[in-house]
Amino acid sequence: MKTYKFKVNATGYTVNVKSHEDNIINLEVNGTSYDVELKQDKKTTKTPTLVRAASKRPAEPLKVNPKSNKTKIVAPIPGIVLSLDVKVGDTLKIGDRMLVLEAMKMENNIVCEKAGTITAINVSIGQQVLQDEVMIELG
Repeated sequence: MKTYKFKVNATGYTVNVKSHEDNIINLEVNGTSYDVELKQDKKTTKTPTLVRAASKRPAEPLKVNPKSNKTKIVAPIPGIVLSLDVKVGDTLKIGDRMLVLEAMKMENNIVCEKAGTITAINVSIGQQVLQDEVMIELG
């Protein structure tokens, strides 16, 4: 396993550690084999394991009220607005991309889930948004 050289009172010793199980070490000193017991257990450091508790509430999908005249597009997660693909007055249909939101080093396309006309844009490129912050309003 490992070899050590010691000098005690001008006498040299070569120590070969052959095995180490629990607190018993088998070693060889200048050709003679010995079993040595440690007085203390060898302390091992453990990296703590982080355990995240499950969320108390289930994930809520973006809800669009089909009967409502106004629809608010909110940020699904905190992030930074990378690009705006629409402007006030644009008419959109379902599936049209409105903006790109960067969150956790990933680009997320925010698409239109209800057809309508853009009445207000509350964000700008490079702006940081929080979760559930209103970004775009459709009329």
